[in-house]
Amino acid sequence: MHLQVPPAPAPALRSVLTALGSPTAVREAPTPSLRTAQGPVTPELPLPVHVLDRITPAGGWATRLAGWRFLIRCGDRAVAAADTMLTPDGWAFSRFFEGPYVAATERAVQQAETMTESYQARLLSVPELYMLTLWLHGDTTADGATGDPAATDLLVPLAPAPPGIAAHRPHRVADLLPVLTLRLTRAPLLGSPA
Repeated sequence: MHLQVPPAPAPALRSVLTALGSPTAVREAPTPSLRTAQGPVTPELPLPVHVLDRITPAGGWATRLAGWRFLIRCGDRAVAAADTMLTPDGWAFSRFFEGPYVAATERAVQQAETMTESYQARLLSVPELYMLTLWLHGDTTADGATGDPAATDLLVPLAPAPPGIAAHRPHRVADLLPVLTLRLTRAPLLGSPA
C-alpha cells in the first residue's frame, strides 16, 4: 500500500523545528522522554488534525482543521509529539506532549502501511467521546487540510479507545458513524467533559 502523508504547511514545520531548537521550550514541556532523549530528535509524519464538530442532518460529519501534529522521533521510535495551530499570524507551535496516543499513532500508521489499498493519512478527534482516530482518506490527492470523512474512508481508533470500540481495528466510516452518532446523542444526557 502507498500511505500518503499530506505535506504540512512550511511555517508549521518551521515552528516545530524552532521549538525543538529552544532549550526552554523542550525543558518546560511535560515530556520527560523528549527532555532525556539521547541523540538528535526530528519532527516526522505530519498529520492534519481534524475535529468532529457535528453530525449533519443528512447523516454526514462536519469537521474542521484544528492543527498539524508531528511525531518527534529519536532513533527508531517516536518519543513525543508536537502540535501546531493556526493563529492570525499564521501557523505556530502549540505544544509538545507524550502519552499513549504517540505510540498508538505510530502503531496505527505502521498497520495502515500493510493494507493493500492507498489512503491519505489524517487524524480525526471526537472530543466528546475522548476519542482519536487515524483517518484513512480514500482520495490520496486531496488537500489534507480540507474535507469531511467519506462513507468508504477508514477510521482506526487509537488506544485508549472508548469502551466498546476496538482500538487499532479499521472501521469504515459508514459502519462506525451509527455507533458514534448514538453515543454522541447520549453524551449530553450523561454530561459533557469539562
